[in-house]
Amino acid sequence: MGKYGNVQKMIEFGNESWNSLKDCGLSDIRVRYTDTNRVITSDNHRFINMCSCSYLGLDRHPKIVQGAIQGLERANTVTLPTSRLRIGLSLIDEAEAILSQVFDCKARVTLSCGAASSGMLPLLASGYLTEKERPLMIFDKFVHFSMAHMKSSCGDETDILTCPHNDLAFIEDVCLKNPTRKIVYIADGAYSMGGYAPVEELEKLQDKYGLYLYFDDSHSLSAYGKNGVGYVRSKLKSFNDRTFIVASLGKAFGVCGGVILTAYNAPYEDFINTSSGPQAWSQPLNAAGLGGVIASAQIHLSDELETLQHRLQDNLYTFDKLCPTSNKDNGLPIRIIELSNSNNAIEFSKRLFEEGYYSSAVFFPIVAKGRAGLRIMMRADMDTEDITGFLEAVNKIALDYKNFGS
Repeated sequence: MGKYGNVQKMIEFGNESWNSLKDCGLSDIRVRYTDTNRVITSDNHRFINMCSCSYLGLDRHPKIVQGAIQGLERANTVTLPTSRLRIGLSLIDEAEAILSQVFDCKARVTLSCGAASSGMLPLLASGYLTEKERPLMIFDKFVHFSMAHMKSSCGDETDILTCPHNDLAFIEDVCLKNPTRKIVYIADGAYSMGGYAPVEELEKLQDKYGLYLYFDDSHSLSAYGKNGVGYVRSKLKSFNDRTFIVASLGKAFGVCGGVILTAYNAPYEDFINTSSGPQAWSQPLNAAGLGGVIASAQIHLSDELETLQHRLQDNLYTFDKLCPTSNKDNGLPIRIIELSNSNNAIEFSKRLFEEGYYSSAVFFPIVAKGRAGLRIMMRADMDTEDITGFLEAVNKIALDYKNFGS
């Protein structure tokens, strides 16, 4: 037991902090949008959500809302409750065609990004995407939980290693020691706590050793690259059949669902269609979701997307100038304000919420034991006043901590 994961230990170490978060009224908050970028609770507390992953503000875009409505009207149903492998809404083909145009590769819509990895990673482990040879799979130490929790399923099929974060020497050493074996490296493109994978260097290892690469690029999709293709897709020189990207469409893309990106005409397309778990047998994305995907993709192919990306970068510049962090100037929208422990992080977040700003207090198991802080997401639909007001509140609370010796 505990060879690939330990949920019991994770709960034991993290449950106290989660309970503290709930006791402070910082979890299970229910809201509705106002006519601005503020949200409001049932007891009329208005605040700015500083941890929204809608980095371009597209979740409220009127064209996407209208696209979702049109999806329902065109399909004459909310959903078609049949495996898409057998019968699916025609909107699926339309959505996947325009997504393939956006990303310039084969795109498949999934129910979520987590569902995509739940299907794709065991399929990779089986060998059916690696020329029918079971590969050696290397998971980056900081890989997102949606992939890390699949280690046990993959480990039932093949051999699993965990790699120190972004350790290119480790990966190359594994390739050198296993010259006749297929090797797969699994990582985030842009990490949920900031930073990114060394994509260009990994592609060089791919060219040299035939390394397979699997990325979850949810946190840079739309916010980064021409047409919003994301960090990984924009850094790759070519997209070959040894590279796989999954991503959420529920962050900067502004809708719901997930996407699997692979090379055009890859030899394993049929296996993905029939054998990738949720992709084959789960309920497909509903009509409203598909309509929203099509509308968002149309925005991604227009000049409007670049305008939104520039707004996001301007807001990042403002934040970094006033509050430099370890992620300063990296072009990605996540910032971390480090604090000494989980109790301080939760109390700090509580004080900010009272001031009208919700930020994520992060602690184990979100981050490593002994590290804690606030996770802040920048968005294109924030004004300069939103950012300066938030940082004024941060400085005010930080000064109180300093005065009281916390």
